[in-house]
Amino acid sequence: MKTLRDAAIENKTVLLRADFNVTVSRGAVTEDFRMRAALPTIQYVLTHGAKKVLVISHFGRPAEGKPNSAFSLAPVGRHLSSLLNKEIDFVDDCIGENVRSRIKESKKRVIVLENLRFYKGEEENDTQFAKSLAALGDIFVQDAFGAAHRAHASIVGVPKFLPSYAGFLFEKEVRWLSSVLKNPVRPLAALIGGAKISTKMPVIEKFLKFADNVCLGGALANTVLKAKGVAVGKSLVEEEMVEKMKNFEYTDARLHLPVDIKVAKDKDAADGISIKGVGNVGDEELILDIGPDTQDLFSNIVHRSKTIIWNGPMGYLENKRFAEGTRRIAKELGNVPPHVCTIVGGGDTYLTLADVGVMDRISFVSTGGGAMLDFLAKGTLPGIEALG
Repeated sequence: MKTLRDAAIENKTVLLRADFNVTVSRGAVTEDFRMRAALPTIQYVLTHGAKKVLVISHFGRPAEGKPNSAFSLAPVGRHLSSLLNKEIDFVDDCIGENVRSRIKESKKRVIVLENLRFYKGEEENDTQFAKSLAALGDIFVQDAFGAAHRAHASIVGVPKFLPSYAGFLFEKEVRWLSSVLKNPVRPLAALIGGAKISTKMPVIEKFLKFADNVCLGGALANTVLKAKGVAVGKSLVEEEMVEKMKNFEYTDARLHLPVDIKVAKDKDAADGISIKGVGNVGDEELILDIGPDTQDLFSNIVHRSKTIIWNGPMGYLENKRFAEGTRRIAKELGNVPPHVCTIVGGGDTYLTLADVGVMDRISFVSTGGGAMLDFLAKGTLPGIEALG
């Protein structure tokens, strides 16, 4: 995989794929972790003589691949300008003759183009769309690790038409996650939460063969509990996965499931919340967080480990009354000794790190959620393969 250090940048127009799928509210960026993580790549390109830097990204999920002002990257462009302390241009399209003309006429060295997903060709990996994007630049820099698990045009299509390189963020992500797969310091623990076990089964199965401990929480644990025949009431469950999970190896001593849970009859509940042992959930109740005994169990595993991977919340974070388990795990990871390797990924997860004030105590915070899990499960991603 060639990196940015291998690229001849001077007097070139650099097409830079970033992952600026950040949080925007009322026309302003309110959470910019992924943007700040990409700044070293942009600044390097600028200081090494690039003629122009064309930043392309997706943002949200506009319906049917059509333009929608609610998903415009214009606020992202304004925020990038403030982060760089530099005037930039924003072009309200991402391909075509008009875009090429506006790029040529622009006096600014950094130009943000409109949302790639305003075209169906992006998610469909349409060759003509990829070729149209590639026609805008002289070289391509891939820095969107958070999207590298998707075989989209800007991820796997563009590199077919331009000399292509991994940006610093992309390179850093691959290096850190590869270190876990190749030579982790043991004991190695994986803590996996979130809603859907179907998307996380490959990495769970991988770590059950590879890690010393695997802790499951969040709604995905509900599916596992139901497959074991444990009552889960009206909790969120992936019904299509229950039958598949019945053949899972539950006697593996490395697998740790919740032993107690926090329940209520409504996910938005302000009262009527109780702690129950697993198996005691009422027919009308929902499991919405891991309980204190489970928090202690997972925390003890964290403090016995030398390498810890965490991806996905332990409870329903939209209601702060069910965020305690996730916040406890974040605090425990922030309190391990400096020599312990901690790697965290997933949007809800790193937002919790920031919320409890331990982001700077984590060894590495990945900008990828699904991409991180796919890489750990497979050892590669479509975006990596595309770079050669």
